[in-house]
Amino acid sequence: MIESSTSADTTAVDAARQSPAWRRAFALSLPVGIGLLPLGIALGVLVVQQGLNPWWALVFTSLIYAGSLEFIAVGMVAAMTPLPYVALTALLVNFRHVFYALSFPLNKVQNPFARFYSMFALTDEAYAMSVTTDPKALSGRVIVFSQLFLHGYWVGGAILGATAGQWIPDSIVGMDFALTALFVVLSIEAMRAQSGYTVPAAAVTCALVARLIAPEHVLPIAMGGFVTFLIIRYFATSRKAAVDA
Repeated sequence: MIESSTSADTTAVDAARQSPAWRRAFALSLPVGIGLLPLGIALGVLVVQQGLNPWWALVFTSLIYAGSLEFIAVGMVAAMTPLPYVALTALLVNFRHVFYALSFPLNKVQNPFARFYSMFALTDEAYAMSVTTDPKALSGRVIVFSQLFLHGYWVGGAILGATAGQWIPDSIVGMDFALTALFVVLSIEAMRAQSGYTVPAAAVTCALVARLIAPEHVLPIAMGGFVTFLIIRYFATSRKAAVDA
């Protein structure tokens, strides 16, 4: 019975690998897309509620495509925030992508244009999907198609939200909390998956220290401190691994 079950599972996996790349990518991206679509809608509604033209939703999701940064950018654009502050915030918020690149299977994407897009579309969701999927099932085409589908969910949701937001009363609040709620869930899952609470504790500590130092500049100070911690931790871990080897 066990051998029969194993053989059936192997046959199913082989059949899945023989299906078109776009179909496999769609199957991989759909569960994540179900979460991205309403989040994109929340972003589109927020764009309109901040007094921006609805087409800004398309601009943010198409050209920035960085999830949390887009929610932050909406408020910055609406408040006419100085460009250097915006640039610093973008650098700190997205600096985590440097660490993603260390294990993301970009080497499987051979086409130069596809590789450029894959680097652009390396989001939290795309990275999580790549590291939780069987590496043998991830070809270059599957990776890029998956990222295209995820991007499509995000852009489509934002367009729907911006369109509907023109008829949603301004009295409805809390749409900008959607991303916070998502990252709370992701943080809980990350803490369950890893051993130890060093990284979450460091993140909370950085936020509290930044709050005490300069309440009006919590984000850049907290993110800067946390990025510094991650860099130091990475080199310390690498050195320890080299010594143990």
